[in-house]
Amino acid sequence: MKLTLDSKIKDVLNVPIARDVVFKLVESLPGTLSMSIIDNPVVRNIRLRALPKLSGGMASEELLLSLIDKFNLYAAETLPPDNQTAAKAWWKEGVCYQIYPRSFYDSNGDGIGDIKGVTEKLDYLSELGIDMIWLSPINASPNADNGYDISDYYAIMDDFGTMEDFDLLLNEAHKRSIKIIMDIVVNHTSDEHEWFKDALKSKKSPYRDYYIWGEGKDNNPPNNWTSIFSGPAWKRDEKSGEWYLHLFAEKQVDLNWENPKMRADIYRMMNWWADKGVDGFRLDVISFIAKAEGLPDGNPTVGELMGFTGVEHYAYTAKVHTFLKEMHREVFAKHDLMSVGETPGVGLEGGKLFIHEGRKELSTMFNFDHLETGGHTRFDDYNYDLDALKAYHIRWQTESGPSVWNSLYFENHDNIRVVSKVIKDKRFRLPLGKMLAVIQMTLRGTPFIYQGQELGAINNSFTSIDEFNDVESINLYHELKAKGDMSEEEILKKLNAGTRDHSRSPMQWDDSETAGFTSGTPWLKVNPDKQYCNVKTEIENPDSVLMFYKTIIRLRKRAPALIYGSFVPYKPKVHHYFAYYRVLDGASYFIEMNLSPKDMLSKKPDDAGVLILSNYSSTDELLKPYEARIYQCED
Repeated sequence: MKLTLDSKIKDVLNVPIARDVVFKLVESLPGTLSMSIIDNPVVRNIRLRALPKLSGGMASEELLLSLIDKFNLYAAETLPPDNQTAAKAWWKEGVCYQIYPRSFYDSNGDGIGDIKGVTEKLDYLSELGIDMIWLSPINASPNADNGYDISDYYAIMDDFGTMEDFDLLLNEAHKRSIKIIMDIVVNHTSDEHEWFKDALKSKKSPYRDYYIWGEGKDNNPPNNWTSIFSGPAWKRDEKSGEWYLHLFAEKQVDLNWENPKMRADIYRMMNWWADKGVDGFRLDVISFIAKAEGLPDGNPTVGELMGFTGVEHYAYTAKVHTFLKEMHREVFAKHDLMSVGETPGVGLEGGKLFIHEGRKELSTMFNFDHLETGGHTRFDDYNYDLDALKAYHIRWQTESGPSVWNSLYFENHDNIRVVSKVIKDKRFRLPLGKMLAVIQMTLRGTPFIYQGQELGAINNSFTSIDEFNDVESINLYHELKAKGDMSEEEILKKLNAGTRDHSRSPMQWDDSETAGFTSGTPWLKVNPDKQYCNVKTEIENPDSVLMFYKTIIRLRKRAPALIYGSFVPYKPKVHHYFAYYRVLDGASYFIEMNLSPKDMLSKKPDDAGVLILSNYSSTDELLKPYEARIYQCED
């Protein structure tokens, strides 16, 4: 049924992708409005044309018509029937470890991590139980955004080594049964890529249409879209007078996916890496590749709520599925590859369209809905609500179905350390770090560990803008300085709340001055916490977070029920308590966790079985702060 202003709210909520959008908008609003109110029978029967008046103008008719147009575009996107059980695949059974090469291990003392450094640490990863390595970009790049601005898809960044170094890494990893997942950026290239350099020469260049250009309006950009990294999303080419689109930094120029020649070149490149032997691809901001036809202005209300004007016209448009189906045919179907898409802006219902096995698009995805609790952004200083995380996982685990396989992650190169996000009290960092490992290793999905997470790493502390490297943080600093309504101290506090440099700080191998990362001067400030949190210290301590990760990874691998088993929530309405069964072919496990920093009574059922793992050395009727227990149920 096509939506109009005469449709009721319940009609909108029956459109899966619309429910995702409503969910995100409701979460972004101030106050305590929740989906339970939206699902109220009286509210559900309100007609859309009544919303401008009822909302005091916030939900304008213009906004509603924009959303209606977007929802109607998805009418043709349907889900095939679900399999009865999840199909088996190597990438579902393995544990993936993300490496940010610049910060992992420096083999030559220049202060920058490199490919040889990764190769030297393969035994550490093998002993940890890792089956896959996701390498953040190692392609040639001028480093405007630390490698996420690729200037040559077929070359290795000089900082990281040579193609021969990569071939050795690939070979040595495969010897240890570790697969390599390449990070590929195909939403944009560097402005130093040969395609773009040629495109700048003339409007008649064969590569001009590889990018997105627009005519300005009275010396202003073609539309009002804003960059993810602050400021307008357009830059003017002085020679031609036209503007090019860059949703991120100015040097990250968006590719035109409407151009079949450009797409063919991308697929050719991906097949080249697959033929070389890589085992899969992580696709950076893949949900952004399809822009709305005509590049219309973004709605100011949506821009204010979501933080980026125009986001509704590029974060997730229906055309992206056409491109991904083609990519699957041209690349993934020709090899036994894992594909994981970074999909900001995509919720549960939209996610099903990306990763349902019957649609033949992506293997799995990184959903962003759990990274911040409602109404917060990464640069807000707050304590993350683990009850919100629980609600997120219960929804995904119960509503996604056997043919939809999600990822399980807390950290990556773009987010702060999860232990610091949840609580500032360092007394609980060890049990909390271990409890989070239990969540990752006992839910359905592929676990992704970010380097240092297995140590229980916490945020760094940056005391001057000169200590930051992250382009997003630096841009935000200058933006806030220009506004003039915050002190230097307040700005630095805000940056420290969310800078990506926290996760990019050098890996902590020992407690030496440079944390064992390099014999030279590290490219980024080493975390002073290295004194307590490092591989050397933790590997010698049987009660460390690292050793707990080793134990629970081994448990996951020998318990198919923890991988493919059904998920059955237990007492889901009890605050600060997360419990569930995992069941498969007669095998059953019961997991319970205290999500708070206070003691609570265990609520385990009589059939919980035998306790096989806990993150505390002693257990009784009380669940201690952030305690997690795993029971093996008896037949």
